[in-house]
Amino acid sequence: MADLTQPADLIEPGAALAAVRRAGRAAHERVDVAFSGFDLGNPASYAAFLDTHAAIVLPLERMLAERVLPPWTPRAECLRGDLSALGRPVPPPLTIAASGAGAAYDGWCHGALYVLEGSRLGGRVLAGRVPDGLPHAYLSAAHGPGGWRAFLDALGARLDAGDTAFREGAVTGAVETFALFERAAASRD
Repeated sequence: MADLTQPADLIEPGAALAAVRRAGRAAHERVDVAFSGFDLGNPASYAAFLDTHAAIVLPLERMLAERVLPPWTPRAECLRGDLSALGRPVPPPLTIAASGAGAAYDGWCHGALYVLEGSRLGGRVLAGRVPDGLPHAYLSAAHGPGGWRAFLDALGARLDAGDTAFREGAVTGAVETFALFERAAASRD
């Protein structure tokens, strides 16, 4: 694992992003397992899946909208639209307690955004499991051509240039955001 305590000019390009990916891998796998119980072909289960995502995505996107981050497009309106089309109210948000202050908090937000933007990749696959006639704007809101790579390049550059607190905050933010998704899925059981 990269030594994230090194000064920015000694960090190998891409090492900080690789550290975020490695740190989040196990948590990501747990989230995949937690969400595997939702049957997107079943309207009630699909609605519960959207409720679960809304409980975390909506408050998290509100937090991130106040930060200076790599370019991204929120999906809150897509998610609200899908819930509305299903006749469902927006569920109460989960409490998000981001770690750190200053550079660590900025890093946390970047790590959280890494998880949210990465979920678009899975969403694209999952959208194909939603039956015709059910809304799927949220899951279908994929990156445009080259969008994921451009996001990763911008995020990696910010991480490489950040100080130790920023880089460590990004690792924490990614891991804690995966944990929030896992907790959201568990709370719907």
